[in-house]
Amino acid sequence: MPIDPMKLDRLAEVAVKVGLNLQPGQDLLLTAPIAALPLVRRIAVHAYKAGAGNVTPLFSDEEMMLARYEHASDASFDKAPSWLFDGMAQAFDANTARLAVSGDNPMLLANEDAEKVARANRSQSQAYKPALEKIAGFDINWNIVSYPNASWAKHMFPELPEHEAVTRLADAIFAASRVDQPDPVGAWAEHNSTLQARCDWLNSHNFRELHYTGPGTDLTVGLADGHLWQGGASVAKNGITCNPNIPTEEVFTTPHAHRVSGTVAATKPLAHQGTLIEGIQVTFENGRAISATATKGEAVLQRMIATDEGAARLGEVALVAHSSPISKSGLLFFNTLYDENAASHIAFGQCYAKCFRENLSPDEIAGRGGNSSLIHVDWMIGSDQIDIDGITHSGERVAVMRKGEWA
Repeated sequence: MPIDPMKLDRLAEVAVKVGLNLQPGQDLLLTAPIAALPLVRRIAVHAYKAGAGNVTPLFSDEEMMLARYEHASDASFDKAPSWLFDGMAQAFDANTARLAVSGDNPMLLANEDAEKVARANRSQSQAYKPALEKIAGFDINWNIVSYPNASWAKHMFPELPEHEAVTRLADAIFAASRVDQPDPVGAWAEHNSTLQARCDWLNSHNFRELHYTGPGTDLTVGLADGHLWQGGASVAKNGITCNPNIPTEEVFTTPHAHRVSGTVAATKPLAHQGTLIEGIQVTFENGRAISATATKGEAVLQRMIATDEGAARLGEVALVAHSSPISKSGLLFFNTLYDENAASHIAFGQCYAKCFRENLSPDEIAGRGGNSSLIHVDWMIGSDQIDIDGITHSGERVAVMRKGEWA
């Protein structure tokens, strides 16, 4: 059997108990590829065991997505079901938990019209905004986990027969999600403690900015006023402690959208909208990307940062040790949930409202330097050749990372 059923069940249990920390009586809204049905069924079992009120799944399908690009009218690519996302926002207002299962082939749209892909994504992002604001604002407990879909596995391991590729991807997901250990819930508690200690150290220094140096990189990232480092388990505004991303190796915060300067080179490819963007080099001035080039996929990169005014500014800065388990696996997952946990990274677009020392309104967040955008796209800039210093408000320089490891 390509996928170990015991570990799949453990992943479902971790998603519910650690990822969501689902509470008795709480409803759950779940999105997933139809191929992930075996995992979704186990999630439903563990959700109801935890006392879920109602579990509502929404499924997507790769073949149906491709059918749109083959047969839909041109006008179709400027439409998205806003009624659906309005309903999701209403569900979140009623304290419904959110769980997303990823697993689609990340290169599914590689051969489709890039302009149509961009239009469809823009329409989807605009329609999704009412729901996304609740998630980015951390109004409710939410979580993302992954399923080893065969189409994704075949893209990662094209030289292997399908069943072997699925087994390799499943094992990698289980290891990264810590469900290959005898007590996954306990392992997550220990890991969260380590991440919290790193957050506490960074928050105690309250750096004004971070300075990155390395091959092709000399970048200063100002941090938002009153920023707060977070990582691992976090408390949502509904009072529930959850782990939004499984796996996760990062600690992250909100940069100042207008205080980023210098040049930075990506250290890993970025899979975005069915395109693998390689060799990214970006120059920032007053927080805005004034130059963005790539050796491959440059047009997609430039379309992405032209989505709206905030798309060319940063919404997240995250630190990850080069020796993280995902980095040591040596695998490129073509999936940001995994690849971002292999290296320190930054993100174009929307900031996280929770990364401040107090609850703020959208206008107050903007006043502190938080960015607003329809997109949030992470890309990797860390490696074993990158040094990072924290600069205090008095100008003191403190070593944060040396050669990709915590100093």
